[in-house]
Parts: sequence; structure tokens; C-alpha cells
Amino acid sequence: MLAEPFTELADLLGLESATLGYNGEPPSIAELDARLDRDLDRGLTGAGPHLHDVRLEAGGRELRAFGSQGEQRIAILALVLAEAGVLRARTGSSPLVLLDDVLSELDADRRRALAEIVGGCGQTVITATAAAALPAEPAQALSVTPGKVR
Repeated sequence: MLAEPFTELADLLGLESATLGYNGEPPSIAELDARLDRDLDRGLTGAGPHLHDVRLEAGGRELRAFGSQGEQRIAILALVLAEAGVLRARTGSSPLVLLDDVLSELDADRRRALAEIVGGCGQTVITATAAAALPAEPAQALSVTPGKVR
């Protein structure tokens, strides 16, 4: 459900042939039931997707070990935006997306692509160190200086 939008968004952001995979098997209801008392005693769940890894690849390379810092950041950005899209599709309302200082890591073309993507995503808050980094006119802009917000 998340893999296809991830691939599409990564491609729009300039990371071609990106794929998303899940390493692990979801637990069965029987496994969860068998662990319930022990998990309650321990205060944590001992089976489930939180114990498995998400695999991000591009061009046949696993990005965690073999991706550049820029490729890794674009992949994570695409993953966050894909998650927001899935939430929007499931709930019928757009989640608030917070993107902290992502523009400093992107070139001008990728900044424009990001602006086009988030332009139709509902409410997105993007922080930047300079207003000039924004590739499009924001619906609202706040400038923060020591002791002041304008």
C-alpha cells in the first residue's frame, strides 16, 4: 500500500528506480494471543512490525548502506509524503506534515518538485533558514528572529 506511492514520489524528487520493502512477517493472531500475558507483564510487545526493518533501495542498491546522504534524505522525504498520502486516503482528511529544514538538502529542481507535491497535500509546514529557499509562494509565512515572530 505504501510501496507504490513511495516509488512515484521518489521519482518525482529525482530518485529513480526507488523501491520500498518490508523485511519480516507480520505476527499471527495466535502468536499475539500467546504472548499477551508476557507482553503485558513486560510492558512491551515482543512480536510485530516494530521489530522488523523497512528496506529502501534505488537502482538495485540498499540505501542504508550504499546510498549517498542526499539519496537517503530524498528517500525518507518520499516515505514521509507517501505515508501522508496513505493516511489521507484511509481517513479522508489530510494529516499535518512537518518538514524541518529539508530545503537546504535539495537542489532547485527538487525544491520545485517538492513544492508541487505539497501544494496539493493539505497543510504542510516547512521550516527554512531563509525565505529565498522557498521555491513557491507559501500560503502563510512566519519569520522567527530572536524574541520576535512576524
